[in-house]
Amino acid sequence: MDLHHYIEEGRPFTGRKLDKLISFLKDQGLRYDSHISYSLLLHDQYGQIIGTGSRDKNVLKCLAVSSQLQGEGLMNTVMTKLLSEAFQSGFQHLFLFTKPQYLSVFRGLDFYPIIQTSEILFMENTRDGIQTYLKKETQNFEASSGKRTGAIVMNANPFTLGHLHLIKQARKDCDDLHVFVLSSQDTYFPPNLRLQLVLQGCKDMDHVFVHGSSDYLISHATFPDYFHKDEQTAQKANGDLDLQIFCQYFKEAFHINVRYVGEEPFCGTTAAYNQRMLELLPANGIEVKVLPRLTNGDVPISATQVRACYEEQNWKALRLLVPDSTYEALIQRPR
Repeated sequence: MDLHHYIEEGRPFTGRKLDKLISFLKDQGLRYDSHISYSLLLHDQYGQIIGTGSRDKNVLKCLAVSSQLQGEGLMNTVMTKLLSEAFQSGFQHLFLFTKPQYLSVFRGLDFYPIIQTSEILFMENTRDGIQTYLKKETQNFEASSGKRTGAIVMNANPFTLGHLHLIKQARKDCDDLHVFVLSSQDTYFPPNLRLQLVLQGCKDMDHVFVHGSSDYLISHATFPDYFHKDEQTAQKANGDLDLQIFCQYFKEAFHINVRYVGEEPFCGTTAAYNQRMLELLPANGIEVKVLPRLTNGDVPISATQVRACYEEQNWKALRLLVPDSTYEALIQRPR
């Protein structure tokens, strides 16, 4: 690094330093992301911020250098430090979100494009990483373009009777059904447990294949919200990014031609995403079917209800909302 430059680190920054970071990002046309665990600031010899980068687990974000100094290798300096810190923190497989015009910059740093829209470029530091993941996930069944092959994508935080009902209803409508459990760490229950609960709940169902989504189907917590001036615009752009990944990679690998989703009466973000799905997927040869939610009395069963019962140790109420396998796992799990 140039002797006139120095780096300041935060885990993450707070107070006045955070205010300065937010102001610098705004000057570069970005917003500060709400999910960040580590940030660095690159200063010039006068203490002015000339570059920044942040990380949330294995996702690099809020990457920027001063618009007056682009082309001087400052992003290399930011990325070298970010990568070193990420590797020291135990993250080897890394992803980043940036603007499409910076493709060549990050290709020069050994990142490879996964998907891009007009506004967002999603990259990883593993060549053909998504193809390797999909090859592994498809090796245990015979994919056929002649079948009616369905998909469900879920958080399952945790797996409820509502999720099980959705899977059963979808399975009646198709030959093979693939259930992808989002791998986000930003959930109440950890991804390994959530995946195991879905696997246990579906173990006796023929032609239902359960997959962890790795990092390629994007949860709302992972979506970048720093490229746009308002949250609504960000949600739409991020939904488009996720759905393009699904259409370009998952549809082709699994020969998916129908995607199932439950009605969403509670979460506005999910409801908007589902609406976008209804607009985009049919144009890519994927039918979208919205199925009624299972209710407990007059109230649709939700993972939010289950988490509340778990917090309150209301095992009697919990028993009415989840499959046996989920119930046994939760009552035995330390709180």
